Amino acid sequence: MSTLKEITSESDFTSHLASLQPSTLVVLSFHTPWAAPCAQMRTVLSTLAASYPVTDPPTISFVSINAEELPDISEEYDVTAVPFLVLLRDGKVLESVSGSDAVKVRDAVERHAGNAAGGSKTATTIPPALAATPRVDGQNGVATENPATNGTSAAPAAAPQQSKEQLFARLAELVKAAPVMLFMKGTPSAPQCGFSRQLVGILRENGVKYGFFNILADEDVRQGLKEFADWPTFPQLWVKGELMGGLDIVREELNADPDFLKEFAVKPAASVA
Repeated sequence: MSTLKEITSESDFTSHLASLQPSTLVVLSFHTPWAAPCAQMRTVLSTLAASYPVTDPPTISFVSINAEELPDISEEYDVTAVPFLVLLRDGKVLESVSGSDAVKVRDAVERHAGNAAGGSKTATTIPPALAATPRVDGQNGVATENPATNGTSAAPAAAPQQSKEQLFARLAELVKAAPVMLFMKGTPSAPQCGFSRQLVGILRENGVKYGFFNILADEDVRQGLKEFADWPTFPQLWVKGELMGGLDIVREELNADPDFLKEFAVKPAASVA
């Protein structure tokens, strides 16, 4: 029976894909170790993998990837929440499934792989879905699917649920915490998405002194800021308490006025030859 293979490095991932035939179905499961739904999905996929026989060459390969430890691979497959499943064949994405719906995952795998042993696969018991647990402040990484809001979880020391007015008052102060504030996925030293990484690079190239907030560490801020700013995506760059925009907008502003961030620079920006 097939098993779920844990990938621990980019080179391991590359070599594993290279070892497979173009016709092999690759089931990529992105997870984080702290998320309860990911533990549930691992059980689901291990059960599914066991229902497919080992063949030579393999017709299907189940692969598990820690989305936080291997962010470049996660970025390549547009992983923004875990658990997240990607089905590949011959290097092409056939389908993606976000979330912990076990039936949806099983149906997707069977639709692209077909039942094992010519349709004689023994019925398996799919465990019930687990509720996501809220992130702990200070954790970095990929957000879980549908995180619980404060006040609805049994987690210890949960903060009282904030009203919309309270949250917006908090956000109004937060966006002014520094003259230039970057709301990003991850931290400047460990960005968790390509857009955040590129925007950090732009600020560094221009010598800008800025504050940052990891929106993956606070689901209230992550969701609330979308409505507060009327801007649905991240990263977001705020200047003097006003939303400048995302990566594309910042690039456009720099192209139109290369000095628009100059007043916030702590050192002269390097000249470009």
